Amino acid sequence: MSRAFTKEQDDTPVDLGERPISPFRNLVTQNGLQMIEDEIARLQHELAEANVAGDRSAIVRISRDLRYWTARRENAEVSVPEPDSDVVRFGMTVELEDVDGETRIWTIVGEDEADPSQGRISHAAPVAIMLFGKPVGDVVKINGRQWEIVSVKA
Repeated sequence: MSRAFTKEQDDTPVDLGERPISPFRNLVTQNGLQMIEDEIARLQHELAEANVAGDRSAIVRISRDLRYWTARRENAEVSVPEPDSDVVRFGMTVELEDVDGETRIWTIVGEDEADPSQGRISHAAPVAIMLFGKPVGDVVKINGRQWEIVSVKA
């Protein structure tokens, strides 16, 4: 069949599907809540530009992301650890040391603000779950290695 008898719909938006929402509580730090607010503002600006430009595929993509971040803001629970807590809790920075003197420092944050390369791990991560409620001096086994909790800070 000749292409003359077909009509391409290049501007038809593709159904991207919704971004999945985590089943875990949406605990966030103050910084995490601000990150969500900033992302919503950025997406609203991009959506306005895409509407002006008539870019239908961008409108679909940005709208989907905006729905995700709006939902995350709606169910966000800001959690601030007690400053004098002596056990690992959400929002705290934990320093661990192994028998060879190697250290790891992690801050336990919300899922959307987690960045392990920057030392921020999600409260839903297995390591964070293992650390919750443990005091300084406790030893935990992570990937077959023993790590002592040497400090916790709010």
